[in-house]
Amino acid sequence: MTKLAYNTAELAIVMSARILEDRKTVFGGAGMPLISCILAQKTHAPRLTILFDGGVIGPLVEPAKLPPSTNEQRAARRANMLLSITDILLLQQRGYVDYGFLGGAQVDQYGNLNSSCIGDPDHPKVRLPGTGGANDIASLASKTLVTMHHEKKRFVEKVDFVTSPGYLQGGDSREKAGLIVGGVYKVITHLGLFGFDKKSRKMRLEALHTGVSVEEVKARTGFELIIAEDVRYTKPPTEEELGILRKLDPEQRYTRAREE
Repeated sequence: MTKLAYNTAELAIVMSARILEDRKTVFGGAGMPLISCILAQKTHAPRLTILFDGGVIGPLVEPAKLPPSTNEQRAARRANMLLSITDILLLQQRGYVDYGFLGGAQVDQYGNLNSSCIGDPDHPKVRLPGTGGANDIASLASKTLVTMHHEKKRFVEKVDFVTSPGYLQGGDSREKAGLIVGGVYKVITHLGLFGFDKKSRKMRLEALHTGVSVEEVKARTGFELIIAEDVRYTKPPTEEELGILRKLDPEQRYTRAREE
């Protein structure tokens, strides 16, 4: 059997899409989360309801016409409803959203995300896009998914700025801060799948992608990971998944591999 060729972004997107279940509701962030949601809808989860923070509920995004952001008109194609930003974020507070789905520039050992700045927040080296609806999503969704490329500069012991809360300082610190529901459920990268220890809330390696070793994951992570006792291997992307993904994004705006 011929081995299929795919890049790091395509791998992370396919693995992310597989986690989303049919008949669930997902609040999708911009970038790889957005296209992962659409891929899930076009493959195994046709009744997946997608929400965007522009106020959109249930869009049917057209292949090869992906919106550049979740606030652009193409993100509302054939939507079931268009609400105000306040109203759509309130749906999470009421418990109607199964998954929040985010990316970020940095993630730390407790799943906190940074999409605000690199370096000292008062004098940053790099300014990033900021929160948008990401803080609300991470604070209020029943479960939060995170997808990003796996690099040591991104997987840091402590993020430079907490844009979107994970488990804060670990343990029960999230609950003590008043965030009584949710938390980061899975982190999906081009190296593997990660969950969080129930007691310490530290990140835990749960699965590797084909050809990846535990040692490689450790070398690309800037903190000490918990390694599950039964680390498994994921199934590689299929020809069908890659075919649909490439029709969705023929110009590779979302699926272009990162330089490592």
